[in-house]
Amino acid sequence: QLQLVESGGGSVQPGGSLRLSCAASGAPPSKYYMIAWFRQAPGKEREGVSSISTNDSSTYYTDSVKGRFTISRDSAKNTVYLQMNSLKPEDTAVYYCAAGPLWARGDLIDYEYDFWGQGTQVTVSS
Repeated sequence: QLQLVESGGGSVQPGGSLRLSCAASGAPPSKYYMIAWFRQAPGKEREGVSSISTNDSSTYYTDSVKGRFTISRDSAKNTVYLQMNSLKPEDTAVYYCAAGPLWARGDLIDYEYDFWGQGTQVTVSS
């Protein structure tokens, strides 16, 4: 069974940057699949942030992070990264990575994803 472990969270001032990592291990759900980042702020629903496919590295972003966040993957390390620049206080949340079917593509809908990491806290505050 696929296991996902996030790292790289922390506290940063507005305008700062962080890079999150999602390391995958174990048996993948299929030959190709999607890896996505979701986030959940206190009192809010979980929100899809970005996703990347493991077959052609197609990428997808929610509108609020376009131009600021970049998702990428290193297939040799089985790791997906989320580079977050120009961070804003509203980016504060627990960030989760998840694995799901290839057809999920840019849906960024949490119930389409079957495997989840434990989450990493990102706090943007002055």
